Amino acid sequence: MEFSQRTVTCGDLRKADNGKKVVLNGWVHRERNHGAIFFINLRDRYGITQVVVDDDASSELQQTAAQLKMEYCIAVTGTVRLRPEGMINPEMATGEVEVKADSIEILSTCATLPFMIDEDNKTKEDLRLRYRFLDLRCGGIQKRIALRHYFVKAIRDFLSARGFYEIETPTLIRSTPEGARDFLVPSRLYPGKFYALPQSPQLMKQLLMCSGFDKYFQIARCYRDEDARGDRQLEFTQLDLEMSFVKRDDILLLMEQLFGQVFKDVVHYDLPAHFRRIAYKDALNQYGCDKPDLRFDVLMQDFDELAAASSFTVFHEALASGKGAVRALVAPKTEGVEFTRKYIDELEAAAKIYGAKGMAWMKVADGKLSGGVTKYFAGMDEKVISTLGAHDGDLICIIANEKWKKCCVSLGAVRSKLGKDLNLIRPGFEFCWIVDFPLFCYNEEEGHWEAEHHMFSAPQSQFLPTLESDPGSVLGDLYDLVLNGYEVASGSIRIHDVELQKKIFRICNYNDEQAQEKFGFLLDAFKFGPPPHGGIAPGIDRLVMIITGQDSIHEVIAFPKNTVGVDPMDGSPESVDQKQLDELHLAINYPKEDRK
Repeated sequence: MEFSQRTVTCGDLRKADNGKKVVLNGWVHRERNHGAIFFINLRDRYGITQVVVDDDASSELQQTAAQLKMEYCIAVTGTVRLRPEGMINPEMATGEVEVKADSIEILSTCATLPFMIDEDNKTKEDLRLRYRFLDLRCGGIQKRIALRHYFVKAIRDFLSARGFYEIETPTLIRSTPEGARDFLVPSRLYPGKFYALPQSPQLMKQLLMCSGFDKYFQIARCYRDEDARGDRQLEFTQLDLEMSFVKRDDILLLMEQLFGQVFKDVVHYDLPAHFRRIAYKDALNQYGCDKPDLRFDVLMQDFDELAAASSFTVFHEALASGKGAVRALVAPKTEGVEFTRKYIDELEAAAKIYGAKGMAWMKVADGKLSGGVTKYFAGMDEKVISTLGAHDGDLICIIANEKWKKCCVSLGAVRSKLGKDLNLIRPGFEFCWIVDFPLFCYNEEEGHWEAEHHMFSAPQSQFLPTLESDPGSVLGDLYDLVLNGYEVASGSIRIHDVELQKKIFRICNYNDEQAQEKFGFLLDAFKFGPPPHGGIAPGIDRLVMIITGQDSIHEVIAFPKNTVGVDPMDGSPESVDQKQLDELHLAINYPKEDRK
């Protein structure tokens, strides 16, 4: 097809271009027909330029302009001119000029739009995803996808300048138990056998360290067959990174330098030189989770001693086993928010989602306690108020539970709700490191230990003597990076000793024979002089979501699945022809409710 090809984009023209002959290509963003004069806002990904068909235009041009509708794709040839003084648009980069059209070519027409192409499309998500190719024309998501590009480019530039190689690892690998459910790919050539899509390049990057590559990174696609949610997808992208001959502090420092540079270059935000480090246990005790939002200062406090001194039986029962806890937080008096009984019930409901049986509370007024469980603290008003640092108008929220972690997490949910409801959250970006995680967690249902992160993470050296006799007390050389209440990266120093790796497998319920069957290629590599190594994997989708102020990673991915793992645009997942199944030697055993 022959057409007039653009000489400038729709975001280029400025006052200095007055009088220049130009060709623009783009989409009709808005059009206004004023009888003999037509105004057309022409859009491409670079911006918007106003095009004018004057009343002295030829009849042919007038007729063409009259045909135009939103999202028609057109070519405009014309001359740049200054807008009249009273018609300058300061909201547009090109707002001082317009193009007087000499000719317009309609390159393609557009059917009736399912929604308007706006800066930020507020249409329901499933409709947006059904017509994602249109949704992606909207200015807001175009800016986010552009920022994602620059974000990833800045990462590549930073690491390449520091001697890292970008190396691709396979996307068809052996299925190994790494925590989540694998996506399986049947082999046509080997009936009954399967590849798996990688949950992460974990084992491959460790093998690259065994191969002597020393500094590796990859912008890696990862796949996990699990329930989707706002900040998680079946397929996602992470920066995968591994280094040899390093200790934990080397990796943490590298990440601080990386994000310091990237945030400065891409979003023009200065981060501190070093991020705060919080031990896992302290994070649970103070914030109620291992991904705390540090942008507001409400902290949970130990209430055990005060609870024990009270006459409240519920508190005593929680502490009786020696494994429980009573924790409190002070919700500050905030203008425009009343701590009504209805609102307190909402806070209690948030706590119950995470296993709390209830939430005790007291208000502070005129230096005294009132309401809720106040009667159980007779004569203790001053001590409770001073110990917690409460003030008049504040609300004291208290959770008790026979299990310490459940107590912390449920009160942490109350803290999170208060932060949002009371508008306590400061703008900006606050990173922190969570360190000193337990290496293992106990699976109550299956009756054995599992890795807290994954089975290739090293224990801290002081726990090696008690590794097998007391797995529950072992801390790992693990670290998570947290930003604004989201975990954005996870990593560890890896095991590089074959015998230690076998011990970890045994503790996690894999005997030597099973370990060799599942991970033999890694164990074999560890027999040939592996270096000490460690790494980390920041999530690209989640980071870009946070820095663009979105609540869902759908807003920063070009073609995401919806919240139930379906693509409304192409209809996947979908059934396939019987011929394809026959070639793969597969038969479908449908659930009973799906059988016809």
